Amino acid sequence: MTPTPALLDTTTRHTLLGISTATLTTVLLKHGLRNVWLRGTRPLAPGLPRIAGRAFTLRFVPAREDLATPASWGSPISTRAAIEAMPEGCIAVVGAMGCTDAGIFGDILCARMQKRGVAALVSDGVVRDVAGVLGTGLPVWCQGTAAPPSVAGLTFVGWQEPIDCGGVAVFPNDVIVVDQDGAVLIPSAMLDEITTAAFEQERQETWIMSQVQAGAALPGLYPPNAENQARYAAWVKTQG
Repeated sequence: MTPTPALLDTTTRHTLLGISTATLTTVLLKHGLRNVWLRGTRPLAPGLPRIAGRAFTLRFVPAREDLATPASWGSPISTRAAIEAMPEGCIAVVGAMGCTDAGIFGDILCARMQKRGVAALVSDGVVRDVAGVLGTGLPVWCQGTAAPPSVAGLTFVGWQEPIDCGGVAVFPNDVIVVDQDGAVLIPSAMLDEITTAAFEQERQETWIMSQVQAGAALPGLYPPNAENQARYAAWVKTQG
């Protein structure tokens, strides 16, 4: 059964927008998860904002000549059909096996995703029609661009199922956070635990940075020893 797309609640999204992917990877590492950064997911344009949302997954496999044809674009199992199932606020996560010589989406598909309120497109593959894609305003993280269409190297096989994207296992409704460092996955079942811990780490590192900028040396500060932990705790109380 295809999982029903879920939405990320407003409070959690707001908190995650204040936490860098670098901080998230560290917190996830402390919780035993090392393989959470989706390789090859780079911002297609400079200055894209941090975005957080639930994963809506799409999966490609290697091209097979009887299936990967232009006619397949009109099939009930197609990227076009998948886009119409995407809920507002989701992040479309596309497993393309790291293929860099066939564009998974072009400007028209990205324009439709933008109209449907999709928050971002994340893939270990590439896109085509780059000027048009950028013109849609849809934030995209991927490996870059290629002129050939998807069927030149890939076969689309389904959506809302577990995928491999950038060497990471992504399940429908896992949470994805993207920023200038790429895309990071938070398992859905660990969302509250990771968000709480990451918020605390981000706050502590903000305080540590203020101490560094004031001239403090790193030993005993990063990570903080008992004395600096006490100083940090006192500072937290002043923040209300």
